[in-house]
Amino acid sequence: MRPMVLMIGADKGGVGKTTIARTVLDYLVANDVPARAFDSEYPRGTLARFHPKATDVVDITAAADQMKMLDTLAETDAKVTVIDIRAGLLSRTLKAFTDVGFFDLVRSREFDFGLFHVVGPSVSSLEEIGEVAPYAEGRNYFVVKNFINETSFFDWNPQVYKGYLKGGREAVEVTIPKLNEMACEQVELAGIPFSSFIANRNGQGGAAGYSLVLRGYVRTWLNHITHEYDRVGLIERLTDRAAA
Repeated sequence: MRPMVLMIGADKGGVGKTTIARTVLDYLVANDVPARAFDSEYPRGTLARFHPKATDVVDITAAADQMKMLDTLAETDAKVTVIDIRAGLLSRTLKAFTDVGFFDLVRSREFDFGLFHVVGPSVSSLEEIGEVAPYAEGRNYFVVKNFINETSFFDWNPQVYKGYLKGGREAVEVTIPKLNEMACEQVELAGIPFSSFIANRNGQGGAAGYSLVLRGYVRTWLNHITHEYDRVGLIERLTDRAAA
C-alpha cells in the first residue's frame, strides 16, 4: 500500500482532537494496522503521554520536524502516519504541506492523505469546513462531530449545520458520543490508551485496579466509536483495500 498520512485537527481549540487521535490509534492497533504518530503539542506533548511508544513530539512549524514526518514516509514500516495537529495550526499546516509539494505527491498517488476535521457545535468551528475541505481528497475527508458535552449540533435547526457541511461536498460524517466525565477523568489520570484502561492494565502492562464501572463506561463508549469507524469503512479508506 502507499504510505498514508492521516491528519487530525481543527483550528478552533477545545473540540477534543487529541481524544479522537487516541481512539484512532486504538482502532488501528485492534485491526492490526501498523501506525506511528506525531504530536504537535510542542514541546510538552499530549498524545505522547498516552501512546509514548508510537508517538514523537514535533514542532510542526519547523522544517526539520516536517522532514522528520514526510521524508520518512517511504521508509517506515508503519502503514499509517497519524499527525495530531495542535489547535490553531490546522490551516497553517495544510498550507505548509502544500508549499513543500506534499499534495502534488498525493495527486500523483505516491502517498495517500486523509483528514479528520474535528468540529464543535459553534458557528466559528463549522466555518472552518469551507476553508479546510479543498485540501482533502474526496472520500478521505472526515467531518468529525465530537460531543464533548451536552450541547447539540444545531438540532433545533439542522439546516444551519447542513449549510456549513456543504463546504465539504464529499465529506464523510463521523459522530463521536460523549464519554462519562468521571470515566474520562480516570483515563486522563492513568495516562494510558483507552484499550489498556478497559483491559485493566497499567502503563507497564501489569494488572491495575481501575473501577469496573468506569471501565464499563469506557468500553461501551469505545465500542460505539469502533462501530462508527466500521460504518464509514475507515480501515478500507486508509489502506489499499479501498483501491482494490
